[in-house]
Amino acid sequence: MISRRSLIRGAAATAIAAPAAGLLVTQAGGVTASKKKKAAGPLSLKIVNKSGEFDSKSINVYIVGNDGTNQVYVTPDGEMKTVSAGDNGGDGFTDYAIPLSGEETTLKLPEMSGRIYVACGDKLKIKAVEGDDGKAALAYPAGWVEGDPNFDVMHDCAEFTYKDGAMYCNTTMVDMFSVPLGIQLKGDKDQKTGFLKEGGRDQVFKAVKGAEGFGDLVIDDKRVIAPGHGLGEGKFSESFFDDYVEKVWETYSGKELIVTTNAGKFTGKVSGDKLSFTGPGEVSFNKPSTKDILFCDGELAAPNDGTTGPVAAIVGAAFNRSTLASHAEQPGTDQSEFYKGDVVHEYVKAMHAATEDGKAYGFAFDDVASFASYIEDGGASELTLTLTPF
Repeated sequence: MISRRSLIRGAAATAIAAPAAGLLVTQAGGVTASKKKKAAGPLSLKIVNKSGEFDSKSINVYIVGNDGTNQVYVTPDGEMKTVSAGDNGGDGFTDYAIPLSGEETTLKLPEMSGRIYVACGDKLKIKAVEGDDGKAALAYPAGWVEGDPNFDVMHDCAEFTYKDGAMYCNTTMVDMFSVPLGIQLKGDKDQKTGFLKEGGRDQVFKAVKGAEGFGDLVIDDKRVIAPGHGLGEGKFSESFFDDYVEKVWETYSGKELIVTTNAGKFTGKVSGDKLSFTGPGEVSFNKPSTKDILFCDGELAAPNDGTTGPVAAIVGAAFNRSTLASHAEQPGTDQSEFYKGDVVHEYVKAMHAATEDGKAYGFAFDDVASFASYIEDGGASELTLTLTPF
């Protein structure tokens, strides 16, 4: 299985200011391209505006990403073009906008990995720059940064990989939440995820605003930014998880922690400053910081190695879900046990509580035990992205 949390390794590996944990999906386990198709053509992509807040004429879509070699964008007629620094206009930004033609707009999606951005009201300002490899790259919107040119633009995105007739896609709140989006994927199956309950957007804003220590993450009525992006900005405490980390280390100094992955069962215990596991391989972690936990990185970085990576993902998910100290067998699969206790990730809790199916991509390891707003189909025929009611 190739991890879906390989962020922008597909779509924006060389992007400047790309989101830190945007969860760009890559081909995932268990699904193979349908044998019905020898060569996949463009996928039908429908954009549906049911926002009730914005007229379709004021909404623009942007399809940007990577074709495996270069960063690319998609034109209104479905043509995939390589990004060029020459695409910047007189204002210094590209204009890859695809305007909606009405409440329902049908587009063609070529094989690529990327993001489907929606911008409501104003257009997005996306600059083509030179990447580290010398090729043209895109400076993606960073709505959580006050100095970003898109800070005042209402926008959000879904992520996807379309390859060999198979589609892997998700909505994401890993960096922020603004425009309520739902996705429906038709093919060998008919699936949907990401859709909010009635009043779900307001529910999220109110829950985060009212949670102690989280209120500053709410930016007017435009968006709620993920706590990781509030670090260093005075919007979120850099020591939020510190007491919980100490509790975990104290707990497993006296008993074993069992983590089960596809490779088998790992048995962990704290020795000194390290949480060390034995089993199919030897894995150990130093105490993670709040930043490490929120970004699922640093001491909890998850390499695609089949041993450390899966254990890190499961441990990181349990930290974010506040189940690691209380449940000695991981991963946990009972969502009713998540987000309880003295230290609770209220941002992610609010996201899951607001969705119809209880699934959301609120942090990079939210796909552990399949709680992410992610769907896939090996014989995809149509993807619909819906702007749902505000």
